[in-house]
Amino acid sequence: MADKKIIAVVGATGAQGGGLVRAILADPNGGFAARAITRDVKSEKAQALAQAGAEVVAADIDDEAALTKALRGAHGAFFVTFFWAHFSAEREFAEARSMARAAKAAGIKHVVWSTLEDTRQWVPLSDNRMPTLQGKYKVPHFDAKGEADQLFKDAGVPTTFMRASFYWENFIYFGQGPQRGSDGKLMLGLPMGKEKMAGIAAEDIGRCVYGILRKGDSMIGKTVGLAGEHLTGDEMAAEFTKALGQEVVYRPMTHAAFRTLGFPGADDLGNMFQVYTEFAGPLNETRSVKGSKELNPKLQSFRTWLMENAKKIPVPAK
Repeated sequence: MADKKIIAVVGATGAQGGGLVRAILADPNGGFAARAITRDVKSEKAQALAQAGAEVVAADIDDEAALTKALRGAHGAFFVTFFWAHFSAEREFAEARSMARAAKAAGIKHVVWSTLEDTRQWVPLSDNRMPTLQGKYKVPHFDAKGEADQLFKDAGVPTTFMRASFYWENFIYFGQGPQRGSDGKLMLGLPMGKEKMAGIAAEDIGRCVYGILRKGDSMIGKTVGLAGEHLTGDEMAAEFTKALGQEVVYRPMTHAAFRTLGFPGADDLGNMFQVYTEFAGPLNETRSVKGSKELNPKLQSFRTWLMENAKKIPVPAK
């Protein structure tokens, strides 16, 4: 590892960070080594990364001194926050602040920060087309990240601002896949109207981040949006029909109905889908499939992702 540039990865046991660690390890001659930073080095996922060849280091992102120590000696770092672990935009902003400060203190030469747009640029708090959440946000898990971009700039940390898109894994793990309607048909209810939505396989995010780090200094200061494909609900339903072997029809929910589903974060996601729908143009324009493929030649389309993952999607019985 001494002759390689170390990339410290926060959230190394998660979807984005884990993908980056695996991308680094899959390229042993690429000149980089992976340092996986996690709270629990004894977890099954952390142990799997260690066995695969990653250096695994313990640090809690709420402990800035410990995080700084874990970053020491690394050339680059990947930072992702953990909104869905606590649902607090304020805490997410504090996580980002800790990361920016720690990166500066540790002398990191290239940070890739996993961020999203601050949706209040389009829907100010005074706009009642969607409810204001947590006192001062429209889409908390977007807005806090977007607001935190300035923390990295103010700290003087050399940063690439990476914007991911909708994970297709949400169809497997978060109940957003096809559901059985009252007529017995499988239906996809994503509240996207007729607009296209950028989506991506979670593993491809890490591979794209590795591509950013390989490009080095030329990527510092840039904002890079990622996508595997831009698809309408009807187009996704057609691909589901082929992959699942039974008809899936697209029947989009309304944003208001989605907000009332009752699971934790439903209001946040309902607002998110409304922003996705009403501002599809600027959101998709910044998430380039071509640019993502240049960073990651293995980039998957929705169809190729389904070929590998359709059997994992919970499909309600008739």
